Order: sequence, then structure tokens, then C-alpha cells
Amino acid sequence: VIHVTVLDANDNAPVFSQAVYKASLPENSPLDTVVVTVSATDADEGVNGEVTYEFDDVSDENSNLFSLDHETGKITVVGPVDYEKESSYEMQISAKDGLGLASYSTLIIEITDVNDNAPVIYLKSLTSPIPENASPGTEVGIINVQDRDSENNRQVRCYIQQNLPFKLVPSIKNYYSLVTTGELDRELVSDYNITITATDEGSPPLSSSKSVQLSVADVNDNPPVFEEQSYKAHVTENNKPGASVCSVTARDPDWRQNGTVIYSILPGEVNGVPVSSFLSVNGDTGVIHAVKSFDYEQFRSFKVHVVARDNGSPPLSSNVTVSVFITDVNDNSPQILYPAPEGNSFMTELVPKAAHGGSLVSKVIAVDADSGQNAWLSYHIVKSTDPGLFTIGLHSGEIRTQRDISESDNIKQNLIVLVKDNGQPSLSATCTMYLVISDNLAEVPELKDVSYDENNSKLTSYLIIALVSVSTFFLTFIIVILAVRFCRRRKPRLLFDGAVAIPSAYLPPNYAEVDGAGTLRSTYNYDAYLTTGSRTSDFKNTEALMYSC
Repeated sequence: VIHVTVLDANDNAPVFSQAVYKASLPENSPLDTVVVTVSATDADEGVNGEVTYEFDDVSDENSNLFSLDHETGKITVVGPVDYEKESSYEMQISAKDGLGLASYSTLIIEITDVNDNAPVIYLKSLTSPIPENASPGTEVGIINVQDRDSENNRQVRCYIQQNLPFKLVPSIKNYYSLVTTGELDRELVSDYNITITATDEGSPPLSSSKSVQLSVADVNDNPPVFEEQSYKAHVTENNKPGASVCSVTARDPDWRQNGTVIYSILPGEVNGVPVSSFLSVNGDTGVIHAVKSFDYEQFRSFKVHVVARDNGSPPLSSNVTVSVFITDVNDNSPQILYPAPEGNSFMTELVPKAAHGGSLVSKVIAVDADSGQNAWLSYHIVKSTDPGLFTIGLHSGEIRTQRDISESDNIKQNLIVLVKDNGQPSLSATCTMYLVISDNLAEVPELKDVSYDENNSKLTSYLIIALVSVSTFFLTFIIVILAVRFCRRRKPRLLFDGAVAIPSAYLPPNYAEVDGAGTLRSTYNYDAYLTTGSRTSDFKNTEALMYSC
């Protein structure tokens, strides 16, 4: 038997199991991930049948991403695979036997997208600041959103936070307009921090955000507002010109010159005089000053209107009423109306001899131009001829007898009355009350000038005595004639200076009438008119009436 051994010859090249290999690889696959395993066979034996694999003419980029095992044909990931950089790769793989025979196959790797890219927000334009009077729908900015992923992973929703007067309105693809949805008010919110958020529809979804600072520009839309609806100021009379009266304050919420407040006083008049003659206001501070010294007795209160104006364009303003009340100061002494002040004349009142204790003799009348307790008057007898004979009402000024009149009392009684007010400090005035204790003029031996004028007192007294004597005789004759025709009774009046009458309430009743009892057979009534203006008194007219009972 002949055994023939056929020796192998390298007459067969390796043959791939597939002419084209296709594989799908998710991007961002970890290193050493097996992409695919290629396989080729060689019919030869021995060294002629040993197959090795290699990339054929592969780029450096691909060689850095994928590795091919020369013996097993396993292809693994050795670098970062990014779909956004390259979505597919195509490479040639060769299979060679020991003596160099080779065959080739194509490898196509498709990279699948993974949602690994968040949307990116680009602010294309922004109007800042925006006027606060911008109408709703005003476009503020334009936003563009990009996502490098594909398909659903690149579908993006864009929105901003709630409770803002803005919204995003889609325009062309991936573009949005930021517009206003309501009125803006810088005085409420002067700056907005708008957060724009973009979210894709990948699984899981990715999102990103961007903050936009938007300022609101001021518009002069607010007038100044006073802190109080009205102001009251109390000023003490006799104040110094330039003294501060009060201060007004107005606030303007606008910005800068739109919120700068200037004060002024509206033109007007107080009792026909321009108000600027009374008050002035500091234009910057609102402090109101008195221009002049006030007198409570001239006017007690007045009103002015203060204007607060801003510096906007056009300017806005408001006004407020300031009521000024003058406070009284005790700067007026009491003024005595009765008895009349002493000058070139004086007056005297008669006190009946039969006056009992408590009888009303006279009354001091005084007024005070001040008010309140400054005008509360009290009356005091500070000096008298007989300190225990007369008293005066503390608040009424009525002079009354403290006891019955006696024969020992001095006929002439002089009272110095002090009238003072209740102010602090108190002011006062004095007057002299001249009283004569007598039932009629004939009983007065002399009428001495109680003003104590040393140069004229004696001459006046002598003239009065002489005139009384002459007039008595003349009056008796006239009375006899007239008594036949007239039967009337008249009450006597003693007038001095021809103008002021002694009130009848202060005259004794028996001075006007004397009954027929006694040594006289007739009743006498006198109307006496005297003057002491020149200190040489004489009777201007005398008249006596006599008639039978």
C-alpha cells in the first residue's frame, strides 16, 4: 500500500463570515465595551490557516476610539464616543493567514444618541431698563434655545417663573420673545430677576436655566404726598420774626429728580394782606418760618396752603392746608372803663349817710384785651381813707359798705383800686374812686379837688363855695315861680366835666326828696351841673324848685 501524503500549500485566503459588519453603539459607552466580533476562516492548515485581524488604513481618530484584537477579532471601545461629534463610523478590517494571503470586510458602527446634552439658552437681545409705563405686550428681549441631542432629546420647552408681569412667546424655531403681560410700577418693583428655564423631552429630561436682570425705568407718574392731610401750628404772639412755626413733609416715590420735592406757599391774603407777609417756607426742607411778629389781639388764626412740587417733566404737585393758631400772651394790662381815667377832670360819687353794711356804692368796670386766664380780672382795694369802711367784689368790681355809715366817718373817702389779670406774670392797672358821704350837695362844706393838684385845689374850692351861695338865692326865686305850675319831682344828678353822670343806682334815695318834717317848710330839689376841667369850677346852670306840701 502506497501512502501518498499531500502537503498543504497556502492556496486559500481567509474568508470573513460577513462581507459587511454592522453594529449599534450608544454614545458615551464605557471603555472596553465590545462593539462587535469579526470572524474569518482559512481552509489551509498549519501556518497557512492561522488568521490574524487588523484595521486596514484606519484614521488616528478611529484608532483612538476602537481597538481590534488581532487574534479574536473582538472590537472594543477605547475612547469617548460622542454622537454629537460623529454619529457613525466605517472601517476596513483585514484577515491575513500566515503567508500573507488576506481578505477584507467592512465594519459600520452606528452611534445612537443618548440624552446627554442639556438645552443651552442664548439671550439675543434685552431692553433694560424698560419704562414703567410700557404697555402690556411690549417686547423686552429675544431668547434662543439650542439642544445638541437629536429627535425627542432635542425637543425643548421654555418657560419663566410665575407671578411676574412677563411671559415667553414662541416665534420662529427655537426662538422666544420675552414680553410684558401687565402694567409695571417702579415704585413697587424696580428690578426683576427673571429665570428662564429650558427642558428637553429626553429620558430622563435635562434642563438648564438662565437669569436675566431687568430694571424698570422711572416715569414721573406720582405727585408728592404729604404725610398728614392737614397741619396745625401754634405760635405764641410777639414771636421773633424768622422763628420756626412748623414743618411739613411730602414724599414722592419717584426716582431722582422725579422724586425731588420743592415746597412753596400758594399766593393768598390774610385780612387783605398777602400771605407772604406772614409766613415763608424753606423750599428744600419744608420748614415754615414766621416773617413777622404776630399779635393775638389783631387776629387769632389764619390758614395758608403749602404746595409740594416735584422736578419731573411735566412736574406734578399737591397741596396741604396749614392752620396757624396764635397763642395769647399776657401783654395787655387791664383797661379801666369806669371810673374814667384821670386827666383834666375827675368824678365823685355820693354815699348816703344812712347806708347800711352791704349797700352798693359804685362799681369799677375794666376790660382786658387778652383772652383766657390772661383776661380774668380781679379787683382789690390797695389803699383807702378808712380801710374798714368799704370792700370790693373780687371778680365783680362792686364797691359796697362793710358796715353802717357813722357820723364819725370822714365825709370824703378816697379808694385806690387795683385791677389785675391772671396772666403769668400778672399785669395790673389802678384807679382812684372819690366818694363823698352826704345826702345832698348843700351839706358838703367844700368840694376839694381830690386829685391833689397843689396849684389849683384852693382856688377851685373857693369858687365852688361862692357859686353855690349865689346860685342858692337865684334858685329859690325860680322855684317859687315854677312851683305854682309844676308839681313834679326830679332826682338830682351831679355831673362833672359836663359829660359823665353819676349812676342813679348809686345815689341815696333821700338826696332827691326830703319830707316836710323838720324846720324847712318846703322841699328842695337840685339839678347841679359842674365842671372842673379848668380847675376853676363854676355853675353852668342851676335850678331850684320849691313847692308847698
